[in-house]
Amino acid sequence: MTVIAVLGLGEAGSLIARDLARGGAAVRGWDPEPHGDLSGIPFAPNFAAAVEGADVVLSVNWASVALDVAREALPLLRRGCVYADLNTAGPSLKLQLAAIVAPSGAAFVDVAMMTPVPPLGIRVPMFLSGAGSNALAEVLRPFGTPIEIVGAQPGEAAARKLTRSVFFKGMSAAVCEALEAARAAGVEEWLRGDIAATFSAADATLLDRIIDGTHKHAKRRAHEMRDAANLLDELAVRAPITRATVESLERLVADRQVSR
Repeated sequence: MTVIAVLGLGEAGSLIARDLARGGAAVRGWDPEPHGDLSGIPFAPNFAAAVEGADVVLSVNWASVALDVAREALPLLRRGCVYADLNTAGPSLKLQLAAIVAPSGAAFVDVAMMTPVPPLGIRVPMFLSGAGSNALAEVLRPFGTPIEIVGAQPGEAAARKLTRSVFFKGMSAAVCEALEAARAAGVEEWLRGDIAATFSAADATLLDRIIDGTHKHAKRRAHEMRDAANLLDELAVRAPITRATVESLERLVADRQVSR
């Protein structure tokens, strides 16, 4: 039976630990400040008891404590086990974590969970990179985890997740700001329908049009977005995304003039 330590039992970690336990893994959960629903999760008496002798260690903590968790785990790891960091962090932090783990002989894995964990739990799609990727994939795939190994170096999975976050989280922020403005202007229902129709009709050609049009018409669009920012001011709606868009478009215009 595969012994899996799950360090960090917040929203994501608790769902993953519970699914693994229900799937037949010997789970050892640990969190210094347990909270939420921990039912069905075998809880270790302390950090060392969770990690020592485990075949796989999953760190599902805040990125701000990831280094401390890895350092505490180091003397308890053994050659041949897998240490996987599931925190959302940049490639540089993942490389630091791999360096901390390396003296133990454990194989490090940079794990990027590509959608929110609730309600999927262990079935959340994951990108893996690092020396232990194949070994971790063999452990998790039988539990229904969709896995893609994207590189040999720690940080490659994180880079994919975060560059996607620039797109998806940035788009989400823009949508929310636009709808707030539309609500203030009395046209929210129309704008919701228009955004939904745009998403429904989207294909690869839309991406090309966005890229080409943004570069080709950057100057005109910068003026348009300044007018949009002024409208939001009149509507008493905060406009950080709109103003950032103006700045981005003006940078494209400036870069084009320098390159001439």
